[in-house]
Amino acid sequence: MKIIKAKDYEDMSRKAANIISAQVILKPDCVLGLATGSTPIGAYKQLAAWYEKGDVDFAEVSTYNLDEYRGLSHDDPQSYHYFMRENFFDHINIDLNNTHVPDGSNPDAAAVCSEYDKIVAAAGYPDLQLLGIGNNGHIGFNEPDDHFSKGTHCVDLTESTIQANSRLFDSIDDVPRQAYTMGTQTIMYARMILVVANGEAKAQAVHDMCYGPVTPACPASILQLHTNCVVVADEAALSLCE
Repeated sequence: MKIIKAKDYEDMSRKAANIISAQVILKPDCVLGLATGSTPIGAYKQLAAWYEKGDVDFAEVSTYNLDEYRGLSHDDPQSYHYFMRENFFDHINIDLNNTHVPDGSNPDAAAVCSEYDKIVAAAGYPDLQLLGIGNNGHIGFNEPDDHFSKGTHCVDLTESTIQANSRLFDSIDDVPRQAYTMGTQTIMYARMILVVANGEAKAQAVHDMCYGPVTPACPASILQLHTNCVVVADEAALSLCE
């Protein structure tokens, strides 16, 4: 794993956006795997600003998001469909027909997961997969477990993840208890993986991801086995990696 230290959140966002924009410039019709959550928002803002300046063009890019809450419609402000439009897609020239997020509005988990696996495989898997990391080491919504997951599946969110995500909802009771997520095996099929992390709360997870044993108890630790994984993190998130 290559670790790039950033001074702060803004520096982390700019460095991550640099890597993503380089991928798009080198391969204009590339496949990007995208993540939600507060960590990548700065990178999305930076990419949108560069698009506005004419430095990067998303017209031929296709995207596949990691996950979506089960039970939320596409236009629900808490859905990841909505998040991606609000924070990224509506600010660049991407064709919305080329953007893909698991269908949280469909309660048929088997159908949703099977369909999503098919379209990700048909796209040839991401050229670059962007990831955040949860405080408990989760990637996507792949929570700590006794085995690494394979394809897209429906997960029961852990209490710590529900707690962490409750800041984005009016009440913790509004946080969905399940989500559809790409599996760790699917994530590992990406040709390049870019992990972004900031803040002291992520320090233990980042340490375990980079230097701990490879174990499903810390799902992100499997990234040690990827041939092209880059971690961009600020000083606080890297504080236990000195």
